[in-house]
Amino acid sequence: MDMQLLNRVCAFIWQEADMLDNNEFADWLDLWTEDGLYIIPIDPRETDFANTLNYAYDDKHMREKRVKRLTSGESISTSPQPRTVRMISRFRITGDDGAAVTVRCAQVLSDFRKDSQRQYTADISYTLVRDGDDFRLHQKLIRLINSDDVLRGIGYIL
Repeated sequence: MDMQLLNRVCAFIWQEADMLDNNEFADWLDLWTEDGLYIIPIDPRETDFANTLNYAYDDKHMREKRVKRLTSGESISTSPQPRTVRMISRFRITGDDGAAVTVRCAQVLSDFRKDSQRQYTADISYTLVRDGDDFRLHQKLIRLINSDDVLRGIGYIL
């Protein structure tokens, strides 16, 4: 196992989580490749995301629109804006072709909004493209463990 690569990957993903928890959405958008995809499928076994219904299947344009909704105050599901804390662990590099690294990890996200706290647990798969000594997000696939159950409105980026 390449511990140096694993440490770099973990640092990048922890940085992304911190950006989201601290509402640094413009910086988060800058982490992405032009053709990157942010995906949250409904069916936990789905693999054909382009041809099925998803909670999110966001390209660059849709990620920008999602951030605008979160920050504009015009969306009732984001007012007041939730406070979130993400805990990410269990990192495993599943592929490295020299240009891109694929990694799986677990996330527990807690949010607090309108006197209510909720928790979402997910397996996340990242495809990170090398960009010099750093990475860029090419794909983030979030598989909520309860995705095929009734979910309350999620007014933030998982």
